Amino acid sequence: MTDLVIRPLAAGEETLFESLPDPGLVGFAAFGDTYGAMAAAGEYRPEWTWVALRDGVVVARAAWWAGPEDDKPLALDWFDFTDAGAGVELLRTSPLRAEYSLKLPPGWRDVPAVREQARARIDAAVAAGLTPLVERFRYRWTPECGVPARPGRLEFRPEPDDAAVLDVFRRIHQGSLDAHVRRTVARSGLEAAAREQLDYLLWLPSPREWWRLAYDSAGDLVGLSVPGRHYGDPLIGYIGVVPEHRGHGYAYDLLVEATHKLAGEGVDGIVAGTDQANTPMAAHFARAGYPIAQERVDLIWP
Repeated sequence: MTDLVIRPLAAGEETLFESLPDPGLVGFAAFGDTYGAMAAAGEYRPEWTWVALRDGVVVARAAWWAGPEDDKPLALDWFDFTDAGAGVELLRTSPLRAEYSLKLPPGWRDVPAVREQARARIDAAVAAGLTPLVERFRYRWTPECGVPARPGRLEFRPEPDDAAVLDVFRRIHQGSLDAHVRRTVARSGLEAAAREQLDYLLWLPSPREWWRLAYDSAGDLVGLSVPGRHYGDPLIGYIGVVPEHRGHGYAYDLLVEATHKLAGEGVDGIVAGTDQANTPMAAHFARAGYPIAQERVDLIWP
């Protein structure tokens, strides 16, 4: 068998990347996206887009994503192949080590062809050395969903001091149900998890002044609500309740407030996400009228 050639793309080789046949059942292709259009919009860079070729034919490919100002990729979100072994070797050979996020249609396990395509990618990633971390729901609200009424239980105030918000994250991350937070806390401690969350929100290209701390009628801090904007979509950047106020459904109030802010900006859609195991938050999204648009499986390097 001819040896594999594994390398990044050169500038202008987008058509080479797109030459691999794709049934369009999982990943970006399942949602109508193409690599060429995303690369033209600046979503991908040639040096972070890799192919495996045999006799000049692409048999595996992977593309890593980052924001326009980032100096390293933040996520592997395009990975497929016609040769599973070549896919494994591509991930092992590439020096890029970002988390792999596989986008899937809702209920993907219920359709055999879709389940087969998903399992093939997950199995290849695991064979390359990654480990499944969490499955998530991705929501997409549109104006047709309606803006939920504010419960009126909380007062929302801006907080311009990043140090104060960092302290709120220290409190919220205690006992968090979020798998990424729990992993960071276990690996690096509560302080690192709080800093990681703050850095992510500061990284978003949306106004810092949108962030709101929420207080109850007694003036006690309840949580944090952050509407935001990613490079592609408006989004619910963060919803979190401090431990002593959990169990009262306040995360719903925070979600509604963020929805009102973004709807007031005239957006045509809002994306959001939560771990599937975080059933309280999933219930809040359902109550607020956020339909599930995608599922996602996240895998990480050790």
